[in-house]
Amino acid sequence: MESAALSDEPSLVEAARSGDPEAFAELVARHQKMVHDVTYRMTGSQADAADVAQEAFIRAWRELDRFRGEGEFGAWIHRIALNTALNWLKAIRRRGDLHRRWAESDTGPDVDREGLAGRVLAALDRLDPDARAAIVLTVYEGLNHAQAAQVLGCAETTVSWRIWRARRRLKAILSGPADREGRTP
Repeated sequence: MESAALSDEPSLVEAARSGDPEAFAELVARHQKMVHDVTYRMTGSQADAADVAQEAFIRAWRELDRFRGEGEFGAWIHRIALNTALNWLKAIRRRGDLHRRWAESDTGPDVDREGLAGRVLAALDRLDPDARAAIVLTVYEGLNHAQAAQVLGCAETTVSWRIWRARRRLKAILSGPADREGRTP
């Protein structure tokens, strides 16, 4: 059976499991926007979202035999996309910690360790992903709350709340005493 003739998702999944790349391409086409939206909301960057979405689809292809079909394929790929994005965020945070430790060591270049821009970036890194995304979109990208809400797929009041909470957290981080590793008590 040709995959173009398959219209229902369970048939596409079965064809893809049997090695039909066109069936999997159709599944990707059906869920690409949702996966990209999730990865964008988690990363806050179009380029990073595209990379994470691609990784999620590669993972789905490799693990297709693990999809039992008990639920919707969309929910399964959504979970893979979210987990892939969370893993990406953890890796970014680990890299940031390594860079920070390197910059703080005596072997690193002569950098302005107390510079405001560096401190703000380090503080942003410590926000939860939703709050960081709201701040990045409104402060750095210049979007208003309504535009940010559209990008994040939430209500404008949710964006306002995230920004208020993030600014409060940033103020506490930037004005509080820092220990040796840059954490506030």
